[in-house]
Formats: sequence, C-alpha cells, structure tokens
Amino acid sequence: MAVLFGGRSPEHDVSIVTGLQALEALDQERFNGFPVYVSTDGKWFTGDALRQRANYLPKDPIIKTLAPVLLDTSPSVDGRGRLLPVKPGGFFAKPKPIEFDVALFAFHGLFGEDGRMQSLFELANVPYTGMRPLASSVLMDKAVTKRMLAETGIALLRYAIIERPASGLLPAAQEVEARLNGLEFPLIVKPLHLGSSIGVARASHMDELRGGLSVIFRLDTHAIVEPLVQNLVEYNVAVRTSPRGIETSAIERPKSEKELLDFKAKYLSGASSSSKSGSKQPGATISEGMLSLTREVNPAIPEEISAKIHAWAKVCFAAVYGTGAPRIDYLCNQETGEIWLNEVNPCPGSFGYFLWQAGPHPMLFAELLSALIDEGFACQRTIQLPPDPTHPDARLFPRG
Repeated sequence: MAVLFGGRSPEHDVSIVTGLQALEALDQERFNGFPVYVSTDGKWFTGDALRQRANYLPKDPIIKTLAPVLLDTSPSVDGRGRLLPVKPGGFFAKPKPIEFDVALFAFHGLFGEDGRMQSLFELANVPYTGMRPLASSVLMDKAVTKRMLAETGIALLRYAIIERPASGLLPAAQEVEARLNGLEFPLIVKPLHLGSSIGVARASHMDELRGGLSVIFRLDTHAIVEPLVQNLVEYNVAVRTSPRGIETSAIERPKSEKELLDFKAKYLSGASSSSKSGSKQPGATISEGMLSLTREVNPAIPEEISAKIHAWAKVCFAAVYGTGAPRIDYLCNQETGEIWLNEVNPCPGSFGYFLWQAGPHPMLFAELLSALIDEGFACQRTIQLPPDPTHPDARLFPRG
C-alpha cells in the first residue's frame, strides 16, 4: 500500500502528520504500507527515511537517500499501481517500477483533497481511498457545496464570493462593497478552497475585511464572506457507509478561548515535544499535532440540535454519492439554538478516527483505515469497463 501525503497545498504540513499517523496505525497483518511524499513543489519521493517525523521537511542529505518517482498513468490492466523511478538504476538499465495494490490518500487541501489526485488515479485505473473526484471537487469549494445543498432543507448561512483582483492582492473598497450583497458587519472571511482554519479572519469594518482578503489572495483565487455567528459554538461529525448503511460518528465540540481557532491553535498547541513517533499497536490513540486540540467528544447538547447534525450529515453525504469518511462541520448560536452546516472536509485531519472510536459502533483507527481501503477496492471494481467499451451500434471503425 502506498500512503500518499504532502502536496502543493497550504495544508502540506498537516497532511504529513496525517500520513505518518496512518502509516503507524495500519493493520500490519493485512497491509504493508510505505510512504510516498509529495513535496511542496510537486515532486514525488519514497524511501524509509520518510517514515520519521524528524526528517521533515526533507533536505540534503535525506533527499539523497530517497527515490524520486512518478506515477505510471497508463491504465493498469491488472489494477495495480506503478511508481516509476525518475533515475534509471544504471547505464542502459530500465527503471524497475515499484508496484502497489492500493493508494491511501492522506492529502489535505489543494492538489490532493480536491479531486485532482483522485482523477489522476482513476486515469491510471488504480484503487484509492476516500471520496471520488466529483464529491472531492464539489465539497472542497464552499460556495458550490452551499449551492448543491440549497434545496435539501439544510440550514446554510448567507454568503458572498469575492474574486482575487487581476492585479495585486487588495481589491478596492467599492468593489468589495458591491460583492457583499447586503451582508452587514461583523463578518467572517475565509478562503473558498482551503481548510485547517488557514486564512480565516473576523472583520468588523471594511478595512479589516480588505486586509483579510489580501492575506487570503496569496493562497486562494476566491474568498467567501459570511455573517459572524454570535454566541458561537462549533460541532463536527463524521459520516461513512458501513454494512449498516450510511452512519455517523460521535459528535465533537472543539474548545478554544478564541472565537475562531487559528492554524497554530488548532494543530500545534500542546504538540508532543518528541520529533519521532513511538511504536504503537494498530489503532492505538495517537496524541500528536492536530490531535492535541482540546475537544469534547459526545458533548451534552439538545436532542433537536443533535438530530439535525446527524441527519444533515447523511443528506449531504448521499447527495454526492459519498465514499470515504468526510467530516461535516457546523456553526451554532448557543443562545438561540440556531445551527448551520458550515463546510465539509473530504479527508479530515487524522481521518477523524477519534470520532469513530467514540461513535455508536466503536472502531479503532486501524479498523477505520481497513474499511476505507476495502471500500477503495470495491469502488474500483464498479467502474471497470469492457476492453472495448464502444457499443456495437456506435462503432464507426472496423475491429480486428
């Protein structure tokens, strides 16, 4: 199994943490996992040195021990993936491919979680885990997600989209005002296609809004603006398909003294001081990086709110022919009880395994990963076509 992580994304480092956690948690009796690291400039590497957190981001001499590789995108006839070494093994030698049965995606954000990597592996006809290209691309765009769910009965905040200027990063105040469509301050502004709280900012007036946009437009082409939810409390729940049908995990309530969790508060506060992950049994709790976020799992909340969280997650998942185990995030006004679906994370940090451990049908991290891998094989089987998929009545050219 190839475990892929990193990538050309502002969420690159978070993806590394998730990928290493997955490598550590795999059921070693079923799977032989190896790391495939995609650097910030898009180069692919594999090698044992990539198993150690202390070696990131890899530099010389670590890079010299790694094998640069590319994915063979010619359609696989046996369903196996092949990584082609960039450098031949010797003079006139043909590169020996590194074969694997399935890819476990641990990408977050652009160029990995957003449908592009998924499409690449479907082109190569190689099994992979998680959401399919349609769901990945739709759910990574916060505005398209809202449009898709507009007629489902799920409550959604009003919003406005602001596009990055053709030149520069600071749009004119008049231009921003025209795009707000009547939204009143205070507002929340965030990148349209990113997660991990990167670039999220509160704006009490136009200057703050434009300042937030100038930061966002360094990372994304569009920003989404929404009303600030007063008395804010957040709830998250994961969803997946099991033999019992579509089911949801435990609910979590992230806790912070701030109204919004910035990137460092979310992923780095309380992180382990150890640079190397210790040996753990498959499925054991991993308490590094993003998992150090203080949270309350299965919080005491009104039954009406809990019912909406679970039901809306299932509706959203079904609307995109869901696969994988995405996490659905909600915003709630604690005083009024109003709740809105905020966004969907096709591949949540650490695969949201702790939500499934505490769910109605508890499962360990290793069990979750195994289920995602089995699903990846099943999805691959369903999209196979005959060697010549052209219907006989549509054939314009002679066959041999």
